[in-house]
Amino acid sequence: MNEAGRFEVYDEHEGQGGHGGEDPYEKGERESGAANASRGADGMSSGNGDDRHPTPESGPDLPPRIPLPRASVEDTGRPLPDLRAQDLAAPAPPPSAPLVLEHRVLKALLGAWALAACSPEETAAVEEHLGDCGACADEARRLREAVGLLHPAESLDLDPSLRTRVLAGCLERRPPRIPVPEWATPYDAETARLDALLQDFGDAEWHAPVRLRWFEKDEPTSRRTTVAGVIAHLLTVDGLVAIALGLKDPMGDVAADRPTPSARTEAYWRASHYPPTRAVRAPWREQSHDLVRTVSFTGGGTGKLSVPYGDFELPLHDAMLDRAFECWVHAEDIAEAVDYPYEPPSGGDLHQMVDLAARMLPTVLSARRRVGLAAPSPGPHRHLVPAGEPGRSLRLEIEGSGGGEWLIPLDSPGAVGSADHEVAHIALDGGEFCRLAAGHVSPTEAAAGQVGDREAIRDVLFAAASLSRM
Repeated sequence: MNEAGRFEVYDEHEGQGGHGGEDPYEKGERESGAANASRGADGMSSGNGDDRHPTPESGPDLPPRIPLPRASVEDTGRPLPDLRAQDLAAPAPPPSAPLVLEHRVLKALLGAWALAACSPEETAAVEEHLGDCGACADEARRLREAVGLLHPAESLDLDPSLRTRVLAGCLERRPPRIPVPEWATPYDAETARLDALLQDFGDAEWHAPVRLRWFEKDEPTSRRTTVAGVIAHLLTVDGLVAIALGLKDPMGDVAADRPTPSARTEAYWRASHYPPTRAVRAPWREQSHDLVRTVSFTGGGTGKLSVPYGDFELPLHDAMLDRAFECWVHAEDIAEAVDYPYEPPSGGDLHQMVDLAARMLPTVLSARRRVGLAAPSPGPHRHLVPAGEPGRSLRLEIEGSGGGEWLIPLDSPGAVGSADHEVAHIALDGGEFCRLAAGHVSPTEAAAGQVGDREAIRDVLFAAASLSRM
C-alpha cells in the first residue's frame, strides 16, 4: 500500500473513534499522523486539520520537502518579545585574560613599543611592566626620546619656500610673457600665504581678538581689533600703493584726517557701522591681485615711483617690500589669535625684507637724533661726513635663513658704511630681527650678540624697533 493509503486507513480509524485492539503497525501510523498534524499547526501543512492530502514526508526515495513560509508573529496578535530586556539579561562576554610574559620578553618588546608597533595585548603587558620595573622604564623613556629624534614633529602646512621653488621650476621651462618684478615677488607670495590661511575661517575665527603691537616714542603700544579688522587695516594701507599706481582707493568716500597708515585705518574702522566681517577678504584679495598685475604690466621701470606714507615716502620697489613684510607680520598675529602655526617667509624673500630694514636704519637714526632720541653728533669721537664718504659704522650680522651682513653708517644717512671705521657689532637671528623691526620684541630684550660701542648698539636696536607702526 502506498503512503497515501496508509494515511487513509489511519483517518478511518480516527473517524470511528476506535481505541482497542489495533496492531502495532497501525499504532505507529497513528503516532506518525499525530506528529504530522502537529507540524501542520506550525504551518508545515495546510493548517486546517485536513490530513487526507498531506505533504509527503521526506525520505531516501522521495524529493526533499520544501516548507511553506512562516507567518509573521505580528499577524498572530501575540505580544512582541522584549529584545532589549533579553540583551540586558544576557551575560557579558568574559574579559580576555591579560598577557603574561617573562621579563626578558618584555624587555625585548621595548623597541617595538616605542615605535607603537606592538599589539594591544603586548602594549598593555609592557606598560603594566613599566610601572613595576625601573630599569625598563628608563630604557623605554630613552627609546621614546630616540624615536622623537627620528621622527620630528612637522607642521601640516607646506614649506613657505615650496611655492617659490615650484614657480622657479615652471618659469625655467616656460618663461612668462609678463614676469612679476623681483621686488614684487615677496608681496605676491605673502598675500597668497595669508589668503590661504583665511580660506577656511568661520565666523568665530573672523571675530577672534587680535592685538596689534608696535613701538612709538620708544614705548610699546598696542591696539585691540579682530582678524577681520587686521585685514581691513592691510586693505587701507595697501591702498596707498594702489593710489600711487592710479588704482581706486579702497576707502572710497571715507576721508582720513591724515594720509598716514594709522589715520587711514582708524577712519575706515570708524566708518564701519558694524565690526568688519569676512566680507573684507574679497576686496583685500582683489586689490592685492590688482597691485601685482599692475606692477607686472608696467614693467620694472615703475620701481622708482614714489609712494607717500604721510610722514615719509618710499620708492615703489621698497613700498612693495614693506607691504610684504607687514602682511607676514600681521599673518603671524592672526595665526597666533586662532592658535595656528605659521612659518616665516622663504630665505630669498626674508633677505629682501631684512635688507630694506637695514637700508632704512641710517635715515631713522638721523631722524631720532634730531628729536633727541639718539646720541647727538658730532661728539668726542663723532663727526659728520659728506655724502658718499666712509664714516663710523656698525656691523649688523643677521643669522639663519635670509641672513647676511650690513655695515650701518651711524653719523650721517648719506655716509657709506666702512669696515675700517667699524665701532660695534650686533648679531641677530633673522626672525628675531624682523620681530624687533615689527615692534613685537623690545630692544632691551632682543637676543643679540653685542660687541663694541654700547651707545651705538643701543641706538641701532631702538632705531630698528622704531621702524614699526600700526
